[in-house]
Amino acid sequence: MFDFQPTSGLLAAKTILVTGAGDGIGKEAALQFAKYGATVILLGKTVSKLEAVYDMILAQGGKEPAIVPLDLMGATPQHYRDMASTIEDQFPSLDGVLHNASVLGHLEPFEQISEDDWNKVMQVNVNSQFFMTQALIPVLKKSLSASIIFTTSSVGLKGRAYWGSYAISKFATQGMMEVIADENANTSIRANCINPGGTRTNMRAQAFPAEDPNKLKTPADIMPLYIYLMSDHSKHETAKTFHAQPK
Repeated sequence: MFDFQPTSGLLAAKTILVTGAGDGIGKEAALQFAKYGATVILLGKTVSKLEAVYDMILAQGGKEPAIVPLDLMGATPQHYRDMASTIEDQFPSLDGVLHNASVLGHLEPFEQISEDDWNKVMQVNVNSQFFMTQALIPVLKKSLSASIIFTTSSVGLKGRAYWGSYAISKFATQGMMEVIADENANTSIRANCINPGGTRTNMRAQAFPAEDPNKLKTPADIMPLYIYLMSDHSKHETAKTFHAQPK
């Protein structure tokens, strides 16, 4: 799966929602899903970035994507219910969701985590994913083969000093994925996590400012796993955590 070779039109029948689609891994995933035929719904808070990805998809010959400008920090459950209703009305199906958007918060000792920082990280990394997925599951159940991918981290598998709120949010993400996968074991929905590993993104640079980014994998380098998990080749994969850069 890490050297998965997708074929032309592999995702042609699919509609896939990508959060944080304006930059980094989300941007690359949106471009790759579109490259292999998917209709992509681009969700993010910065319209100009989403429009740039939209233009890139059209320039590479992809199907016209949709743009959902939404700031997860301020979004409410009703926003997600309205979005789910719109998707159901405007698209023949919803076949995939990539929960990519996250915020890092501050790296600091546990006892110094502020209420504001904690709430911001939990709102984007946990609450938004919970309410969005809850609203979208009825739509996803109408797909013959639906894939939900959550984004985890090595610090969401083993806690690490000073990564407090972010690490805890990723432990919650792991649990959310496992609950959804187990509850939907006999449905058309599967759920998995991907740990991207050290990747050349703005968040990585924020966490490791002294690191040489040229020594890191790019988002494009890790895309085979993302495409595999969105394709019907992974119908049997659920309740698992995949490492995009296995050691």
